[in-house]
Amino acid sequence: MSLVTFRQDKTMDFVAVGRLCIDLNANEIHRPMEETMTFTKYVGGSPANICIGMSRLGLQCGFIGKVSDDQMGRFIVQYLDKEGIDTGNVVIDSTGAVTGLAFTEIKSPSDCSILMYRDNVADLKLTAHEVQEELIAKTKIVLISGTALAQSPSREAVIQAVHYAKKHGAVVAFDLDYRPYSWASAEETAIYYNLAAEKSDIIIGTREEFNAMEMFENNPDHSDKVTASKWFDYSARIVIIKHGKEGSIAYGKDGSSNRAKSFPSKVLKTFGAGDSYASAFLYGLLQGWTVEKSMEFGSASASIVISRHSCSDAMPTAAEVAEYIEQCNQNEIKAN
Repeated sequence: MSLVTFRQDKTMDFVAVGRLCIDLNANEIHRPMEETMTFTKYVGGSPANICIGMSRLGLQCGFIGKVSDDQMGRFIVQYLDKEGIDTGNVVIDSTGAVTGLAFTEIKSPSDCSILMYRDNVADLKLTAHEVQEELIAKTKIVLISGTALAQSPSREAVIQAVHYAKKHGAVVAFDLDYRPYSWASAEETAIYYNLAAEKSDIIIGTREEFNAMEMFENNPDHSDKVTASKWFDYSARIVIIKHGKEGSIAYGKDGSSNRAKSFPSKVLKTFGAGDSYASAFLYGLLQGWTVEKSMEFGSASASIVISRHSCSDAMPTAAEVAEYIEQCNQNEIKAN
């Protein structure tokens, strides 16, 4: 029996809620940002990247969010439209809020950083009343992101989206996406993350992100099994805990655990791996694959994206991921 089942009467595969922003990725790699002069503009934000990834894989996708009423906001909407993503619930801000910016620094494949500008951003202005129940009602998976919980009214919009998802039988996936600078305190972070996680069927995050949720828990050794088991007492069916280069482990409510297979990659930068992994993993679950096969697909997608300059533009098609896995397997056979 599958750990997660999806309503087959739904016409929309996937809807993401939350951050829409602009990534400005350094063109001059192996340089500190202080010396970098040119950047390339892409659509960014973890939920946006995951949604774009799902659409590239051939799924019917939509987005719930808010953008600024300016050139940057229009660029984002036009890009999503071009990718075939339903933007009917992407709201245009009327308060003068701006689009969040993320400047990336690529000093080496292992030394990358992101400089974020998140003051008065439009994505955090989304209100609960602006979340369309009709869109969620026809959707199989609703993805929420931790960044959108950082401030009101966005956090209430996320909770409302989760309420609609539960009401209409959609699977809720929670990408923790913890950005410390977005939050007023560690206590606030833990409380709102826990409230959202209690309603989530699939939870995906790094070990450090789960640690931020556990300040009121008795888990001094940061045990993955202790972390995962807590959420199985609520709605969770799958909990994925990522450990960077050491890989990720998926824990199932049935007591199972699976470690992701790793694939070789010519690494250009580190960011984007988590978003591509999440999109391909969720894609696999929607195809009815096992958790193990879905994780393999996610790992291969991540290896492809970290070899490319962007995050959103780098998201591969299903055929590209399958071809990459086959190529890696053939190379492994030849090497042995």
